[in-house]
Amino acid sequence: MSSPRSPIDEHERRSTESDKRPHQVDGVYRSHHVDSGLDVSEDANEDINPLDMKNISLDVTKPSIPSESVAIPITPTKEYSYAHDPVETTSPTPKPYSKPSVISASVALSINTDVASPSGTEPVSASTSAPPKTPTPDSAPPRTPVPVSSPPPAGLSPDKPKTHRQARSVGPSMLEKVISKTRPTHLPPKNKLEDVKHMKEYAEMMERSKAAERQKKHELEQRRLARERAVEDSLHVWQREVVPNWKDAIRKPHIRQMWWRGIPTRLRGDMWIKAIGNGLAISKDSYKRCLARANRALNSGSFPVETLAIIEEDIRATLPGLHIFHPETGPLYQDLKDLLCAWVVSRSDEGLGYVKGVASMAGMFLINMPGDDAFVCIRNLLERHCLRSFYGGPSVKDDIEAYYRIFDTLLADGLPKVFFNFKQHQISPSQYLPDWVLPMFLHHLPFEACARIWDVIILEGDSFLYRAALAVIAVIEPRLFFPDRQELMEVLRGESKAALEVARRSGILVDQSARYEQYGMNEEVLWVQIMGMEEWWKESTWSRLIQRELPDV
Repeated sequence: MSSPRSPIDEHERRSTESDKRPHQVDGVYRSHHVDSGLDVSEDANEDINPLDMKNISLDVTKPSIPSESVAIPITPTKEYSYAHDPVETTSPTPKPYSKPSVISASVALSINTDVASPSGTEPVSASTSAPPKTPTPDSAPPRTPVPVSSPPPAGLSPDKPKTHRQARSVGPSMLEKVISKTRPTHLPPKNKLEDVKHMKEYAEMMERSKAAERQKKHELEQRRLARERAVEDSLHVWQREVVPNWKDAIRKPHIRQMWWRGIPTRLRGDMWIKAIGNGLAISKDSYKRCLARANRALNSGSFPVETLAIIEEDIRATLPGLHIFHPETGPLYQDLKDLLCAWVVSRSDEGLGYVKGVASMAGMFLINMPGDDAFVCIRNLLERHCLRSFYGGPSVKDDIEAYYRIFDTLLADGLPKVFFNFKQHQISPSQYLPDWVLPMFLHHLPFEACARIWDVIILEGDSFLYRAALAVIAVIEPRLFFPDRQELMEVLRGESKAALEVARRSGILVDQSARYEQYGMNEEVLWVQIMGMEEWWKESTWSRLIQRELPDV
């Protein structure tokens, strides 16, 4: 038996053992002397009996196990995986409660103290096992264990990952509460009371403006309805005075004014035939002969393929809002195609080809009259000098340039600010006028407005064609002062993005065959501008310009 030690010796012994004992870092026992390179394994195990060695191999934080056999509840512990291992998706579904297992303390002690041998045949006591291996400084650090939840029970799918849903803003934002809408940002802010007062006045002004706009639209609608009733009521006057004696009736001022208000729909075709006439002396059998020649060329394959492709494309763009010329479902599709093919054959004798845009004109005639009458009207209408110049091809380039100069002169007289802005941005009539003249406004104006314009163009001639073009510019004048050339061209083509967005927000459906509807263009608005040109428009001015630019006409 060893002699008893003094308290001082006992304290020094415990301090020495504490210094020599490896420390646990990240689940691995390390020695303070590892970095020094000294072998301290024997010092660490010195004066340690087998029982103490068993206690070292156990968790140092666990309390000592009593000698009596006491039931200890053991609950399932979490599984662990390393950080780089894939983590299974967890389910928020709670696990079913399981009754904890109960084992005795002696069994628990044997579990903690006995380690399975590598072969798995017999347990290896912790007292006989080697001390924990101390890693060298060059070895990789241990991996940090990551807790992994058990997979969800069978039959339950894991919940979808929650996504953040942006809350809807109600009322003004924080920026709108502090920023002033009635003063530029580079100026000092207003007093809050003054700003609230001005915002209230601004809201009242906007409400009055909207009310005035609604009132204006209502008045225009009432005017349109009244005019249509007047046109229908004048039907008996047309049948009694105009139809029987066309040439004498048209000279009367009240008949001329009645014509300007619009021809009744049921008489429009007959009155157009009388007003256009047949100066070319084309017989009705001429249409049948030209159509037969076109069909023979189509059947034999000698009809130009490029021309046929242009015709098909032009038909698809003809009054798409009416759906009567649709290639598959349109009832007048084949009639329009036959009319255009016959027109191409008749022009081939003059060395002229197809001009894109004539399909809209032919479609307008087919709506109001049979195909053979439409063929005669197209041939004679396009013989008028202005339209013949636009449809004549390269051989009449000089005449087209002369008509561009005439339009520029009229634009400078009637709308000088627009003329000046166009000159600044190098926008000439050649860039927008053919789009209006070739289809006679059918690609840009509503159908009813075009029908009324056609009534007067057929009666008055080329001068009203230019007068209507100037009225169109007068309606969209507020949009023609953009400092950017591209924006100006978008407005003229009816492709203004800002106007389309406003129309979309207002719930206005913009017809592709009436692109200017997005600008608020309709029959009544347009005719207000046409009638307002009486102050400065004179037929003598038109005649004088024609004589100056086209002396041979």
